[in-house]
Amino acid sequence: MMKPVAGLFLCLMLVVPAAAQEAFRVELGRDGETIGDMRPVFLTFESRPMPAISPSEVARRYHRLFRTSDEPEVRIDALNRLSNIRDRSGSDVGLSASEEEQVYSEAISSYESILERGSYGGRLDELLYQMAKAHALTGQQDASIQRLKQLVGLYPKSPLVPEARFRLAESAFAAGRYTEAETGYLHLVNSDAGGELGIKARYMLGWSQFKQGPSAWSRAAATFIRVLDEFLPSAQSLGSVSDSSVDTIDDTFRVLALMAARNSGTDTLIAWLDGSRPHHWEHLLFDRLADYYAVKGETIASVAANQAFIDYSPSHRAVPAFRLQIVDVWQAAGDPEQVRNARAEFVASYSQDSAYAALTGEQKNKWLSYSKRLADYHYDLATRLVEQGRVAKAESTFAEAAVYYAHLAPRIDQSGEMLRLAGDAWLQARDFPKALTNFRRAAYESPGYSEAADAAWAAVALLRNSLDRPTTVSAFQPELKDVSNEANRFSGRFEGDSRIPGLMADLATRWLAAGDHQLALDYGSRVLTAPTASPAERYAAWQVMARIRQEKGDYGLAERAWGQALNLAESERLANVTEEQVSAIRKQLATSVYRQAELAVSSGRLGEAVGHFRRVDSVLPGSDVAIRARYDAANTLLKASDWGAAVGDLQSFRADFPQHELTAGISEKLVHAWIQSDEPTRAASELLLAADNHANPWHLKLRAAELLNQAGNVAERNALYRDYLATAPKAESGAEHEQLQTFRHRLVETGDNPDAWREVLVQSELDSTWHTADTLEWASRSSLVLGARAAAVFTSIRLSQPLEQSLARKQKALESARQRFLDAEALGGERVLSESLFRRAELYRGLAKDLMASTVPADLNELEAMQYQMLLEEEAFPFEDKAIQLHTENHRRITAEGYDPWIGRSLGVLAELHPGRYERSVKWLGWNMEIRDGV
Repeated sequence: MMKPVAGLFLCLMLVVPAAAQEAFRVELGRDGETIGDMRPVFLTFESRPMPAISPSEVARRYHRLFRTSDEPEVRIDALNRLSNIRDRSGSDVGLSASEEEQVYSEAISSYESILERGSYGGRLDELLYQMAKAHALTGQQDASIQRLKQLVGLYPKSPLVPEARFRLAESAFAAGRYTEAETGYLHLVNSDAGGELGIKARYMLGWSQFKQGPSAWSRAAATFIRVLDEFLPSAQSLGSVSDSSVDTIDDTFRVLALMAARNSGTDTLIAWLDGSRPHHWEHLLFDRLADYYAVKGETIASVAANQAFIDYSPSHRAVPAFRLQIVDVWQAAGDPEQVRNARAEFVASYSQDSAYAALTGEQKNKWLSYSKRLADYHYDLATRLVEQGRVAKAESTFAEAAVYYAHLAPRIDQSGEMLRLAGDAWLQARDFPKALTNFRRAAYESPGYSEAADAAWAAVALLRNSLDRPTTVSAFQPELKDVSNEANRFSGRFEGDSRIPGLMADLATRWLAAGDHQLALDYGSRVLTAPTASPAERYAAWQVMARIRQEKGDYGLAERAWGQALNLAESERLANVTEEQVSAIRKQLATSVYRQAELAVSSGRLGEAVGHFRRVDSVLPGSDVAIRARYDAANTLLKASDWGAAVGDLQSFRADFPQHELTAGISEKLVHAWIQSDEPTRAASELLLAADNHANPWHLKLRAAELLNQAGNVAERNALYRDYLATAPKAESGAEHEQLQTFRHRLVETGDNPDAWREVLVQSELDSTWHTADTLEWASRSSLVLGARAAAVFTSIRLSQPLEQSLARKQKALESARQRFLDAEALGGERVLSESLFRRAELYRGLAKDLMASTVPADLNELEAMQYQMLLEEEAFPFEDKAIQLHTENHRRITAEGYDPWIGRSLGVLAELHPGRYERSVKWLGWNMEIRDGV
């Protein structure tokens, strides 16, 4: 609340001549002890210092003078000097308050007496001022105001006018005439009055404006802002406010906050401040407004006021305190969620090192406390979200916790635990790169951290688990070498940790799977040489060593390692090893022996190989590998060309294991052995035996047929050919076509009914898109033979009456033979063309001759018979001409193909038909003569 000041007067010392001031000195704080110590108040001016006398003594003498004098002027002068002494000394001297009231009551008559006489040796303005004071002290306010007005009106230039005006304004303010008071205060402010009076006037000007209501608050705000600027002109002045100014400044802040709150709050406040120069006290004003709202219970408005200052002056040194005050406001309101949000805002605002460094010690402690509480809160919340199945939300919440832990770590002495917690939170948030970084920092960059080994192990586990369960995070795709490097770092820093042998064993297994045998051997060796390695870890290491030796072909060393692993597996020290695992190791041990046999085979040490194969059964009796070893022993005998022993072992294996998958291949091996023993018939018998139980037996039967062909067993061979061809096989390739044609050709040469096979052979070649020189030769020759058979049938048909019927039969036979010869030409080409041309020509010549030699019908007369004969000659002529053309074509081939017997036979026919042209003694050359132009 504003303090009442209407009854308070400030007394000014009466002005004394300069000479008197130089000749008279009062020593404050010291009274005269005896009469002799007293000094006169008024002394003649001297250049030397006057004797000291206490203010109390001077006041006592003036008081006595006032009481004893009858002269109004003397009494008034004494009263004035008492007042001046009190003002100068700053202490109550001379009169008490009740005594002063009594004295001034008595003095009023003296003042009035002087005024009535109209003569006064002193200054009348001072007299009016003292009268106003006397009236005021005796409760005569109206009279006091009247005297002050007289003073202002009669003596406007009096030094007492500012004080008089102030009292007049105070009186108007106290009476509720605020507009009048504003005018009075404003007049005083605009005058030359300064010092404390001017400050008080400006302060009261603001209050008079405030009292006029909201319409005048903008003027009041401007005035109060000016008051604050005068009280607090610099940043340093905020820390050196005098006790006498504290209430005034506090009231000013309060009234400004009140006006802003009753208007538009911070918006009003900012509007009043904007446009003017910066004020060093602005933050205090916002703080007062925020406090006002908080006291009123208006939490949101209080928070807004604090935030408004943060936004208004974000770089101000007091901003951290405002952020903390927001936390306090929400805490007082009992809103935990808003408290967390405010704390989070505070922490986020000073997460950067430079911002954090600017905080005070207490603010830094708050930051650390808030960060830890927020981190723990988010971690616990994320854990609950996981339990609720809200995985995505949980991950983002874990990430928030991680950020708090990570930012907190470098600002506390023991950062390791915070870094480990950050790593764990990042891990739960599936931000694996950050999790790894924080685990490493906790482990290797936090001296004195007692859980450093666990943090380092977490880094190893994170990388190793990512190998087993690859992440979808593109930025985190660790490789085995990363795990290996991390493990090496762990074992180097935390030597002796009980987890190291197990880690080394695991890495040995992983590097084995990755194909880096050297690293696998190194890690396995570290396990086997570690005194603290458990039986289980040694068991794993021996298996790695065994597998590597086995893969490298060091089967002897592999056998030893598998033996060590088997000993551990069968011992009581490994209770968790299953029978299946023991069986698997035995199998590997047997395999290592088996591989030694294979290696001996590849090196040509066949006898040694058979020995190793025999030893497998003693390691793992009745096992698949033992059975295979027995089988391979027989194969090794085959490789050694010990055919008899191999056949015996193979037949024995088939008898002992008739259902074994390897038995299916024994037949082939027996066939091979019989062939190599030069017994193709026995090999063919084995194939035919195998074919009886085969779903598709023909590929075996055909192989048997080929072996029978080699053995000269034509009858059995041909029987197989006929049975196979009876199935109407279709060639799917050129090779298959050639095979089928071969079968047919062999049947043509050695079988029954060869012409039937010739017809099939020819037709198959004509229908096929695949041909070889042999198949074409066989087909073309067969077609010629079939043509010759058809030509013989043609020749055997005699032309008789009725001619039409016999001629039709003969022409059909001619066409059949002719087509066979054309087929031969299509298949054999130039190789058979001479023969084919000759035979075709002879077909036509024979038809012409037979026509000419045919009998004339008996019922014709001589003329008709002659005419009939002429008709036959006309019918025969084209056939004879066709024959000549074909023989001639054959003759012409000499120049291109040379002479052959069929061409010679065509020449013989031509010589018979045209002796003048073709019957000559010529020796035909068997080569072509080149025609050379110009030679």
